Amino acid sequence: MDPVTLAALAGLALVDSTSLGTLVLPLLLLLAPRVDVRRYAAYLAVVGGLYAAVGVALVLGAGVLRDVVLDLGDVTWLRWAQLVVGVALLAAGAVGDKVLAWWRRRTGHGEPGQPGNRAGTWAERLVGPDASYRAVVGVALAAVLVEVASMLPFLAAVGLITAADLPVVGTVGVVAAYALVMVAPALLLLGVRLALRDRVEAPLARLAAWLRRVTDGAVYWVLAIVGLLLAGDAAGALRLT
Repeated sequence: MDPVTLAALAGLALVDSTSLGTLVLPLLLLLAPRVDVRRYAAYLAVVGGLYAAVGVALVLGAGVLRDVVLDLGDVTWLRWAQLVVGVALLAAGAVGDKVLAWWRRRTGHGEPGQPGNRAGTWAERLVGPDASYRAVVGVALAAVLVEVASMLPFLAAVGLITAADLPVVGTVGVVAAYALVMVAPALLLLGVRLALRDRVEAPLARLAAWLRRVTDGAVYWVLAIVGLLLAGDAAGALRLT
């Protein structure tokens, strides 16, 4: 694997490191009055391990999936189905946040402290009175399952690693290194929190609030981009453009 590809993978991993599961929830854990280092490390280990496992599975299975897609690529009905899915995703990305905001205003769900607020609910399970290592594993698993399909940098990295055509051992090593870079900022913030204690609490709170606002809207950008790519590819194959 050449240095340019490695640099691209490192950049993609750093982008992925700012997601809800890899940074927002760890930040909320760091804002607890007493940081449980072992629980924090367990959470990051589960998240990193799950992403590594998913990445290896996707890379190793990409060859088979690619052959299936190529075999079906000229089937007209499949292209029309792709076009419909692409348009639907594009529409969801364009207006989904507005629909969700309307629903929250109407029902009162999703406000800070309410059950509809996903980050707040998960954080409560991690640091609340019922927090346990089982809760850590459950929240980490939920965060990965919810986010992995919408994380375009992660999927792009899988594509780069697949294109490199590495042996199995090399694939596992590169994917594991990618997952480690993903959780590295959260580990760095843990060190800062332990070293500076209460002096960094306010800056960490502001960073967590900003990241929550950014990640809440990022999924709609992802849906719109994926929808546009799918619809454009299908339209071209059907000679509609």
